[in-house]
Amino acid sequence: MGRSWEDLLNIVTTTHLGKRFAEKQAVQDLNLHLKQGEIFGLLGHNGAGKTTTVRLLNGLLHPTEGEVRVFGMDPLKEGEAIRKRVGVLTETPALEERLTARENLQLFADLYDVPVQQVSAKIEQALRIVDLLDQADLKAGTFSKGMKQRLAIARAILHEPELLYLDEPTSGLDPVSSQHISDLVLTLTREKGTTVVLCTHDLKDAQKLCDRVAILEHGQVKLSGPPAELATGLGAGGALDLEVGPSQQDQALEICRTFASAARSGAGSLRLERIQRSQVPDLVQMLVHRGILVYGVTPHQATLEDVYFALHREGQ
Repeated sequence: MGRSWEDLLNIVTTTHLGKRFAEKQAVQDLNLHLKQGEIFGLLGHNGAGKTTTVRLLNGLLHPTEGEVRVFGMDPLKEGEAIRKRVGVLTETPALEERLTARENLQLFADLYDVPVQQVSAKIEQALRIVDLLDQADLKAGTFSKGMKQRLAIARAILHEPELLYLDEPTSGLDPVSSQHISDLVLTLTREKGTTVVLCTHDLKDAQKLCDRVAILEHGQVKLSGPPAELATGLGAGGALDLEVGPSQQDQALEICRTFASAARSGAGSLRLERIQRSQVPDLVQMLVHRGILVYGVTPHQATLEDVYFALHREGQ
C-alpha cells in the first residue's frame, strides 16, 4: 500500500485502530493524527488503553483491526527504521543502577547506533538538557527518584528522536521535580520540534503541557481536542469564588448549593465547583434578592479535571 500525502504530513496516523486480548477489547476504533512539534496527551484511568496504544504505535503489538502509520511507515514492517527516530520513557526508568549516569547513556548510545565520534558530545548534550551534567560520573543508584526520571529522559532523547513517548513522566515525583520534568518537555517541543505523546492520568499536567488531548475510556476515545475547547464543547462548568458578609455565609451557602457543589473556603468566602458560566448572573441576582451582601465574584475557567468528571457523569 502506498503512502498518502496525509501519512507523510502527519507524524502519527491511526485509522480505526483496535486491539483485542481474548475477550477484552483494549483499544477500539482509534483515529489519531499527530503533527510535528505538538504535545498530544492520552488521558484516562489505569486500564483505559493508553499503554496498549503506545505499544501499537511502536510496533510491539499487532493490531486486531485498523492500521498505524508513523512517519508514513508501517511499524510492523518498518519497525526498526521507525524506532531509530523514536524515544520512549516507560513508567519505571529501569536504569543500570551500578553504572554512572554517563555509563548508562554510553550503553544506550551503542544500542541506538550513535556514531562513535558523536557519542561523547551527544551524552554531554543530553545530560545538559536534563540538568545532570554535574552528576554525570555518579552512580545512578545514588540518585533521587526525580533525578532518575531525568536520566531516563536523557536516555530517551540521546539520539535526538523526532517522536517521544512519555508514560506517566511525573508519577510519584515531588512538586519541584515534577515542574522540572514539565519544563523539560516544553523545551524539547518548543526548541527541538520534538513531537511528544504524553500518557498520563494527571489532568493538571496535561492541562499545562498538551496542545491537544484524547480522553480514553475502555479503549475508546470519548473526547479529543485542545483542552480549552473541550471544556466549552462539553459544557463542563468551572469554579467560582464568592465573597459575602461573614454573618451571612451559611445562608449564602444554602443558596449556592441549589446551583452547584459549594463549600466554605474561609471567613465569608465560598467556593463553588463545576458551575456553568451562564448560571453566575442568576446566582448573584438571587443572593442580592435574598439580602446577601456580595463583595466579590471570581469565576475560573473549566479545567481538564472538570471536563473529565463531566464526561464521567454523562456516561453514567
